[in-house]
Amino acid sequence: MAPDQLTSLTSDNEIINFHHPFTPYDVQLQFMRAVYDVLQRGEGQVGILESPTGTGKSLSLICSALSWLRNYKKEQYEISINTSKAGMEGEPDWIIEHTLRRKRDELATRWEEREARLARIRAKEKSMEQRSNKRRRIEEPTSRTKDATTDEEAEFLLDDWNEDDEVGDDDPMSMFSKETRALMEKVGLGVSKKEDEEEEQDDELKVFYTSRTHSQLSQFISELRRPVFPPSMPPNMADSTREEAKTGPHGEGVKHIPLSSRQRLCVNPSVARLGSLSAINDRCTELQQPKSKDKCPFVPKSDNLSNTHQFRDTALATLPDIEDMFQLGKSLQVCPYYASRTAIPGAEIITLPYPLLLQKSARDALGIKLEGNIVIIDEAHNIMDAVANVHAADIRLSELRKARQILGIYVKRFGKKLKGENRVMVAQVVRVVDALSEWLDGALKVKGDRGITDPNTLLKGRGADQVNLYKLIGYIRESKLAYKVEGYASHIEESEASSTHKTSSTPVLHTLQSFLAALTNLSSEGRVFYERLPGPPSDIKLSYLLLSPTHAFSSIAASARAVILAGGTMSPFDDYKAHLFPYLGVDKITTLSCGHVIPSSNLCVWTLASMRPNTAKTNAAGDSASSGVFEFSFQKRSNKGMIRQLGVAMLNICSAVPDGVVVFFPSYGYLDEVVATWEAPDPAGGPGAKTLWDRLESKKAVFRETKGGSSEEVLQEYSAAILGEGGAGGSNTSSARGALLLSVVGGKMSEGINFSDRLGRCVVIIGLPYPNINSPEWKARLEYIESSTLARLTSSPTTDGPPAGREGAAAAAAAAKQAARDFYENACMRAVNQSIGRAIRHQNDYAAIVLVDRRFGTERIQGKLPGWIRGGMAQGSEEKGLQGLMGALSGFFRGKKEQL
Repeated sequence: MAPDQLTSLTSDNEIINFHHPFTPYDVQLQFMRAVYDVLQRGEGQVGILESPTGTGKSLSLICSALSWLRNYKKEQYEISINTSKAGMEGEPDWIIEHTLRRKRDELATRWEEREARLARIRAKEKSMEQRSNKRRRIEEPTSRTKDATTDEEAEFLLDDWNEDDEVGDDDPMSMFSKETRALMEKVGLGVSKKEDEEEEQDDELKVFYTSRTHSQLSQFISELRRPVFPPSMPPNMADSTREEAKTGPHGEGVKHIPLSSRQRLCVNPSVARLGSLSAINDRCTELQQPKSKDKCPFVPKSDNLSNTHQFRDTALATLPDIEDMFQLGKSLQVCPYYASRTAIPGAEIITLPYPLLLQKSARDALGIKLEGNIVIIDEAHNIMDAVANVHAADIRLSELRKARQILGIYVKRFGKKLKGENRVMVAQVVRVVDALSEWLDGALKVKGDRGITDPNTLLKGRGADQVNLYKLIGYIRESKLAYKVEGYASHIEESEASSTHKTSSTPVLHTLQSFLAALTNLSSEGRVFYERLPGPPSDIKLSYLLLSPTHAFSSIAASARAVILAGGTMSPFDDYKAHLFPYLGVDKITTLSCGHVIPSSNLCVWTLASMRPNTAKTNAAGDSASSGVFEFSFQKRSNKGMIRQLGVAMLNICSAVPDGVVVFFPSYGYLDEVVATWEAPDPAGGPGAKTLWDRLESKKAVFRETKGGSSEEVLQEYSAAILGEGGAGGSNTSSARGALLLSVVGGKMSEGINFSDRLGRCVVIIGLPYPNINSPEWKARLEYIESSTLARLTSSPTTDGPPAGREGAAAAAAAAKQAARDFYENACMRAVNQSIGRAIRHQNDYAAIVLVDRRFGTERIQGKLPGWIRGGMAQGSEEKGLQGLMGALSGFFRGKKEQL
């Protein structure tokens, strides 16, 4: 491969070799340059980058980030030498040369020893792989050996607790006893506040990579194994280093560590069998307490220190995924959840799921320090929702009643043994549970189905508003109250199976703790909602919703050297700037929307605004059925005539498109309404006339996504009908030319599903899937955006902002309203863009995309589509009607057939 195929000029005209394992496409080079530039510019930089699915985004992120990191390390070695040289001014040349030579040799020897140790482990691992080609995979918690351990009731008694003994929230080791913390620090686990400067320097700059799902992280790690990067040590440091750089078969291996929860990594069968994350966490920490009768044999300690170090070195040498970490810990009889932390200082790239990065408490517990490091968030189109989700909490009246019941059982058994602070704090927990139950019970009888409530009113009853929530939450966490109370309830349930007083092992007190923690957030940034749940039995729940991700995300953005938000469909970009980084100037934010790797001839994008040509604009305000205009707004979409015309359009599309057609509707409810209309007899048809549904089934095998149904089964049958690989195949599969899949924007088929090649020759979007603006949640969101934008414009006017005085106030109010409208519309368009992205998955793929709604023809909406979609859009298609669409589809697929 020619060197110039792998190199690129950055914005500073510096030639960079990205070490891509293949010949990169132009869009990949553009993407890698953008990432490298953001990292190179230094502190506080943000990149918001869009690269369509199928363009090798993950590999581009790896090659650009790690190429920059290795170059940065080389620069740091050189800076270290130059600093030493500068400190010896005035010394004889021979002393300077001798000192610098010794400094270079020390750095080179340290690097060589580390690489040699890791190389030996790689060789051993490769030998083991040759003996067994079958990779070991993680066992599901439900299939792990269930070691039944019988604990005496004394296990559930609360330890004496004193507020003065509580460890501060800023201590990441606060979950452990003093003895355990001391031991963990001795073997190099966790973060000690007493780390000296030398230890801090050994913790090199890192890349933290996060994505939404475990499978996405596993796929990223597979890509991480492809490229080979040169050593981070400059070749002129030592002769042996230079020789290694030239001849080493692997260069310098990438040092990677995956992090995950105890639920995925616990190798103690008696703990892992508990199932729920909260129960596993509490049981794990309980086993480390000084008074615990049983000790976890897998926790790193002095007598298994050798195994812990072997775990660290093996993990750094082998590019493991989570399953490999579990199996490694199991084989070495050491806990991978804790032992993995010993590898963090030596790692170059750390992968972890969203919750572990987005929650400060989770980062602290894992000993993760973002200061000065790189953060890459992949699949970042949903990052604002992800931030809101990790800070969300809810609790039901039925859960509070269960909590009250098991607290009563616990106090009845252990009440006389509770002393001092334990007695007071347990009473406060009971008081808070009673107050919340009282409020919800009243709301269930009086209030409407849904609404917003003032959080200050929730604890008015029983004097619970006098309780210090911060202290109470700390007590529940530190004392392990939830684990002990619920553990005792579960113990009673198992030992008295015939009892009429059944309790539940559902972790309701953990739920209570999360909800109380949510109530302590800034009241201006969140809202509490109530919602009556369908019964019987009647129930009602309280939910906390974070309205703004700004404050929650700022701890990440303010700490990291640079933050990269990357995704296949990031458009439109404005929301990320306005709601994640409102405090950053334009010089700190880089945005990029890459084109696709496919040639323009492989994409046909069409706006179907009406059945007949030149009617969409002139009849936009008229009756959709009579004018033939498609507008699926909430007010017009139930028009039976327009729905039948949509069916006719779909019949024509299915006639022109081979293989698979995937249609996305705004909601499950509307999909049901459309199908019901298509299945009904056509009023214009004569007796015995086929329904639209019958006619569609004669064209293609028809499948539909259902709310709560199995998406895997539907997808399998849809694929089988197209590819002929067995399966039910739907109705009339023998005569159907491919299949038609009716799905929902935001449903299971709209994200993470691959409709490549024949499975997705055409994607049809029906209408604009705006969220329900009348829901309390969306009302609260939009009101918050409007009020916060208005406050910002009026309190910190800029030269580009509205003028002063009455005119300025009116302009600011209008701008605030527009900001809320844009946020609402952008949420809709992100969902549309995700659905569109299901097609075109690789360089040779091709597909048509049909946007059915006259509003898709407006400049405002088209401006919020990804650049590669806009580039493939047929100009003026919104004025050409169904006849124009049929001509375009026929020509497009006829041309593809001729090419084959």
